Amino acid sequence: MGLVDRRLRELQMELPEPSRPGANYVPFIRSGGLLFLTGQLSQWNGERRFVGKLGGEFGLEEGRQAARLCALNLIAHLRDALEGNLDRVRRCVRVAGFVNSMPEFTGQSQVVDGASDLFVLLFGEAGRHTRLAIGVAALPYGVAVEVEAVMEVE
Repeated sequence: MGLVDRRLRELQMELPEPSRPGANYVPFIRSGGLLFLTGQLSQWNGERRFVGKLGGEFGLEEGRQAARLCALNLIAHLRDALEGNLDRVRRCVRVAGFVNSMPEFTGQSQVVDGASDLFVLLFGEAGRHTRLAIGVAALPYGVAVEVEAVMEVE
């Protein structure tokens, strides 16, 4: 068991099963040392969670939980892409978070912290990344958050 998997176990965190693409795309693509991960929704093993809008049905803390769930899904795909060895991650390069929010909601950055904090918690300094956090009018299936990532891997 690698360092990242031990950290997951210490934190009593479980990863969901990697989802299958719902359309004409793939869950990840590697180009050189970069791994591009498709945006993941706030769902657990196919069950959509946090369906609704921030500033409407959900508040900031629920939004952070939704973003963290997206990050867990990203890590599940990352493990798949790296043949089970999360220790092959050299750096989390970029995270982009899309927050389904009411026009008056302005906490998109704090919502996406739910994903960012998890990457730093699991990967340490290598988990620090550049980021985009934007509010959108809608997301697939009405979920509250979608997050994508780019990782540097060996």
